[in-house]
Amino acid sequence: MSKKIVILNGSPRKAGNTSALVKAFTEGAEGAGNTVIEFFLDGMDIHGCKGCFGGHSSRECPCVQKDDMDQIYPAVKTSDVVVLASPLYYWTMSGQLRTALDRLFALEEGDGNLLRGNGKSSALLMAAEGHGFDDALLYYDHLMEHLRWKNLGCVLAGGNMKVGDIKGKKEIEQAYALGKSIE
Repeated sequence: MSKKIVILNGSPRKAGNTSALVKAFTEGAEGAGNTVIEFFLDGMDIHGCKGCFGGHSSRECPCVQKDDMDQIYPAVKTSDVVVLASPLYYWTMSGQLRTALDRLFALEEGDGNLLRGNGKSSALLMAAEGHGFDDALLYYDHLMEHLRWKNLGCVLAGGNMKVGDIKGKKEIEQAYALGKSIE
């Protein structure tokens, strides 16, 4: 059965190493018959969460702020899989991705929790210069536990000093295989 996959790409580079992982994952997932929509967060107008608790999950646009999250909310609500993609910045995910994740909280507020549980799954794709993914993985594991989402897997590609360094590395094949495994 075809799955609806949403990718939240938190890289600032459309042609960077994280985006190469996203591309390979997408090719695998679409090859398996899934539908993939990618949101390149750095090119979107997304503001930080105000912590106002004014969201209402049943609204088409659940947050009180009106920005490009209004494109992401309906896609995430109807998705089966949410893929988080990010470079490693200061031992965690990029600010672009963290901001979007914070704003997804509006789907948990008000009229019913449309984010937590609901049979959703997730995967994590990350690229970095170094190899210190422990803190990012700890955050991701806690997030999966809170959201009650199934972790489908992680592809962590360290040792990529320059844009394009990831080409030909095993992590590209792993990202493709992870996408292909979603059925």
